Parts: sequence; C-alpha cells; structure tokens
Amino acid sequence: MTFLTRSLVAVAALGLAIGAASYAPPAPAREYVSVTVGSRPPPPRFERVPPARAGYVWAPGYWNWAGGRYVWVGGHWYGARPGYVYRPPVWRPYGRGWRIERETWHRDPRWHR
Repeated sequence: MTFLTRSLVAVAALGLAIGAASYAPPAPAREYVSVTVGSRPPPPRFERVPPARAGYVWAPGYWNWAGGRYVWVGGHWYGARPGYVYRPPVWRPYGRGWRIERETWHRDPRWHR
C-alpha cells in the first residue's frame, strides 16, 4: 500500500470510530396527558361489531374528552400485533372526577414463540 492509501484508510477508520462513539439512538417519544373530568361520561353508544377480519383487531368506540365536552369516537380496526392483546380505553373514577385510561397493547402472557 502506498502512503496515500494508508492515510485515507486511517482517516476513514478514525471517522467511523468517532461516528460510532458519538451515536446516540433517538429516544422513544413518551407523552402522557392526563385529564380529569368532573362529570361521568355518558353510557357507551351501541355499535354493531362487524364480522371478524383475519389479521385485525376491532377497537370499540368510546367517549373522549375534547373541546370541553364528551365526543364519541367510533370503533375501528387495528392491524393485529402478534404476541400482544389490545385493551380499549376505559373511564375510571379519580378523586371527585373521572379519568380516562387510554388504549394500550399489552404483552400476551399466553404467547409462545
């Protein structure tokens, strides 16, 4: 190898080493907004659950708090996540009001890979 080739290889290796040492993977965004409402949510609306679809999970409709009032969010399909169980949003009493627990996906304890 010539001197120029060795120098270029050394500079490239140094650049890669510095880049690898200074890399920080992006942190996952975690945002949680908690809203406590003084009045109980209305009873759920009746929704006809459509027939099951392979590879999808039905998320039932729920009451959301938006613009200072309850707003109905209709049910919809989510793509299934193997190894996870969908839990819909639920309103729970909190102090003198009500607080919503947002929809989540939890690990399925029965899932075996």
